[in-house]
Amino acid sequence: MAESMKGLKRTCRCAELSEANVGSEVTVMGWVQKQRNKGGIIFVDMRDRSGILQVIFEDGEIDKEGFAKAEKLRSEFVIAVTGEVTKRSGAVNDKLKTGAIEVRAKSIRILSESETPPFPIEADSKTKEELRLKYRYLDLRRPDLQRNLMMKSKVMTLVRQFLADEGFLEIETPILQKSTPEGARDYLVPSRIHPGHFYALPQSPQLFKQLLMCSGYDRYFQIARCFRDEDLRADRQPEFTQIDMELSFVDEDDVMDVNERLLQKLFKEVLDVDIELPIQRMTWQEAMDRFGSDKPDLRFGMELKDVSDVVKGCGFGVFTGALENGGSVRGINAKGQGAMPRKKIDALVKTAKDFGAKGLAYLCINEDGSYKSSFAKFMTEEELKHLVEAMDGEAGDLLLFAADKNKIVWDVLGNLRLEIAKNLDLLKKDEYKFLWVTEFPEFEYSEEQGRYLAMHHPFTMPFEEDIPYLESNPEKVRARAYDIILNGTEIGGGSIRIHQDDVQETMLRALGFTNEKAHEQFGFLLDAFKYGVPPHAGLAYGLDRLVMLMAKEDSIRDVIAFPKVKDASCLMTNAPDVVDDKQLEELSLDVVLPKEEQE
Repeated sequence: MAESMKGLKRTCRCAELSEANVGSEVTVMGWVQKQRNKGGIIFVDMRDRSGILQVIFEDGEIDKEGFAKAEKLRSEFVIAVTGEVTKRSGAVNDKLKTGAIEVRAKSIRILSESETPPFPIEADSKTKEELRLKYRYLDLRRPDLQRNLMMKSKVMTLVRQFLADEGFLEIETPILQKSTPEGARDYLVPSRIHPGHFYALPQSPQLFKQLLMCSGYDRYFQIARCFRDEDLRADRQPEFTQIDMELSFVDEDDVMDVNERLLQKLFKEVLDVDIELPIQRMTWQEAMDRFGSDKPDLRFGMELKDVSDVVKGCGFGVFTGALENGGSVRGINAKGQGAMPRKKIDALVKTAKDFGAKGLAYLCINEDGSYKSSFAKFMTEEELKHLVEAMDGEAGDLLLFAADKNKIVWDVLGNLRLEIAKNLDLLKKDEYKFLWVTEFPEFEYSEEQGRYLAMHHPFTMPFEEDIPYLESNPEKVRARAYDIILNGTEIGGGSIRIHQDDVQETMLRALGFTNEKAHEQFGFLLDAFKYGVPPHAGLAYGLDRLVMLMAKEDSIRDVIAFPKVKDASCLMTNAPDVVDDKQLEELSLDVVLPKEEQE
């Protein structure tokens, strides 16, 4: 039966004790990790969020009732123990923070008993994620998840301190706001008071933080909850947290400077990692040409080479056909991989096809200098020699080529580069390579919608010299946008904002908005622009994504207390779920299920 804490106060957490506390009487409280009964002496590993502490219950040192309680302890019982800190009687456990000490119990209270948990509460759990997420409250007791969430808390505290010291004001923006369906799908919230009308949950605080600049607040930040109704991946969730900021009277250099110093502080104080400033910068075009990605991983080389000029006029129709259709031929050199088995090369061909390639041309340079290739028979010795030279090919190398439209070639080789690096174990999680990617295209063309879309969002300032092309030649327009990349993952992005109402209206027209439609969706912002708007800029980090990389995890679910799974559901609470007909009636809603769900 559970006992009360009455009259008992915890003096410290389990792993806050050390040899400096030897001789002290302490009261610790936590969970039983395991119990080992050796006859007249019982060893208990006791756990709380700080770590594990060994507690000794010895017959005679503790009364018979206390010893009897210790005998019945099982995993996950919650206990309070009072005793003396002593040096460990057995061998020191170097794996534990408290490995040199133990507490010899004088009294014990069982505060709560536990059924046998559905899986062991231990670090690096091998239990299936679905089961762990169903019992997330148990999963969160695991030391590695607790370490991650404590790290995230520390990051948020440091961010607040740093930005406050830099003159930022923490200001909250609305969660219930107007739907502006430009980008990802909104989560909608029906209004009871206004039947047939809906709020949207924010995809970001973008418009409100720009309005705060209009209102003269100068430097704003918020650790903001955001929502996007989109398909999930390992580093995405339907609800997530942004470190959001906006600054007035600044340019790109100002925004980058404050953020570089913020990152430097976070990595030093949380991980004791020194980040060298300034962080490298690279234009979008250079990133795509060299790495096939606008979020390149700089922890390894294997850069793309454009060999279009080298192979034009050669006898290989795949290469020449791509060039005739306005595409390019590019390759990567997997150094020292020329002896890769055919089975593994076939797997790379499949990966290339998964990313849109019709095929993948390869050339292995044997140790004797001869070639093994999928296309050598279509080219002369001289043509092959020039191609190998252009790729810096040497004996033992594997050369891979893609030929198609630039977008496909970049996508294929950029992803192949990562796949090969993963296979060769080149992606070291304790190495941190930062990069600013700048000068993104302002627009990208959507075949599906048959129009140009904003690559970032409709409020991103174009380069001044490109403004005349907004409507006449959108493909030429570069955005004053910048992303901060870490190890091939975008951890944040921002831009200089449009602050002139005429440029903003032109931008919206270029995106296919009539003036009427623009004012219907963004009228409050456009109206604000008539009353004196300072030049302003901003940036937002994905907090969860940043902490995921700092914690060396592969999924943001491991740094979020209660995450959703891939279909955006919660296995623990069974959300989303049906609601009462009365609730639907109050909201003037009727649910019409798809035909397949009706059957």
